[in-house]
Amino acid sequence: MTDTSPTLQVSGLSKSFGGVQAVGDVSFSVAAGELLALIGPNGAGKTTCFNMLMGQLRPDTGSIRLKGREITGLAPRRIWRLGVGRTFQITATFASMSVRENVQMALLSHHRRLLSLFADAGRHYVEEAMALLSLVGMEGQAGRACGVLAYGDLKRVELAVALANDPTLLLMDEPTAGMAPRERIALMELTAGIVKQRGISVLFTEHDMDVVFAHADRILVLNRGRLLAEGTPHQVRADPKVQETYLGSGSMFASEGH
Repeated sequence: MTDTSPTLQVSGLSKSFGGVQAVGDVSFSVAAGELLALIGPNGAGKTTCFNMLMGQLRPDTGSIRLKGREITGLAPRRIWRLGVGRTFQITATFASMSVRENVQMALLSHHRRLLSLFADAGRHYVEEAMALLSLVGMEGQAGRACGVLAYGDLKRVELAVALANDPTLLLMDEPTAGMAPRERIALMELTAGIVKQRGISVLFTEHDMDVVFAHADRILVLNRGRLLAEGTPHQVRADPKVQETYLGSGSMFASEGH
């Protein structure tokens, strides 16, 4: 019997800072293999929501379930070990280490072999690391230090690192930030192909509306910490509330931050 339960189920999520509510009563789910975009104008609560999902922040109220398991308030490391990968708006690689070593580090952590870092760490999971680098088109630069890579290539390495724990859910915070338009398209096409092939669920924030509407299966729109709208790209584009919110800042497709 096919399991149709959502990969991620978020119910009534709220978080306040000093009396200011950053996220209020947000509920949504992410289906297996779905690419769900989370968008909104400045201060909408996107990053706060992401940080609660990954354990950097503890919600004031609400529930976060991964494949039916309650993960609300767990530490980031425990959530990662349960199969949640994450990429960041600013790439988080070790600049002095090689591309392959960065991926090996993630694999060592996934397999709970961090003690190996102090004893011939470079010998472990070489084939697995190269397979992941091949998947993202970076096997030819495996021996180069991350510190000398072009920014678009760093984003590909970060994607390989995020896939090292064989995630069922991938959280991507502004995956194309800082990239040229052609690089953005290539990275999102690559990501979409990988996650569809592997059945990985993806929740991503993104400032480039062309990327969002080209690749998202569904879109959530946050405004002032609350869920304003959700639906297919066509439904969200046509929603009067969304149009009003974005037209107030110039255009529905205007660049946005957090």
